[in-house]
This record gives sequence, structure tokens and C-alpha cells, in this order.
Amino acid sequence: MHGFHQRLAELWTVRKEREWSKEEQREFDLCLDANSNYAWKLIQLENLSLMASMTRDFDWLHEICQDIERLQPKK
Repeated sequence: MHGFHQRLAELWTVRKEREWSKEEQREFDLCLDANSNYAWKLIQLENLSLMASMTRDFDWLHEICQDIERLQPKK
């Protein structure tokens, strides 16, 4: 899980108890922006991976898979 995913969950939990402060709203917006960027990048790489697979370009596919792995959170 990325840090922005954890913070989104924390903020959402706070929201159930009380209204957010302006700073919390700003953080939430930043986390949503980070999540959107992450999701679109991953979608793009997955689509490129499919293209590489369909064209049997396994060197390119390997590069794309490495890019996808780099996007994943470190354990």
C-alpha cells in the first residue's frame, strides 16, 4: 500500500467522526490526485504490456513489467 492510500483511509475514517479542517481537505485532495496519477500510469503500462504481448515483443514486455514493478510499493 502506498502512503497516499493509507492517508486516504485515515482521512476517510476521521470524516466519519467530524468535518475535516481545511488542511485535511487539502491533504485529501492531494492524495486523490496522487491516486489518480498512479492509477492512470498503471493503466497505461498494462495497456502497453498487452500490446507488447500481442506483438510478441518480449524485450519490450520485460521492460514494461519492470516499470510496473517499480510502481508497486516496496515491502
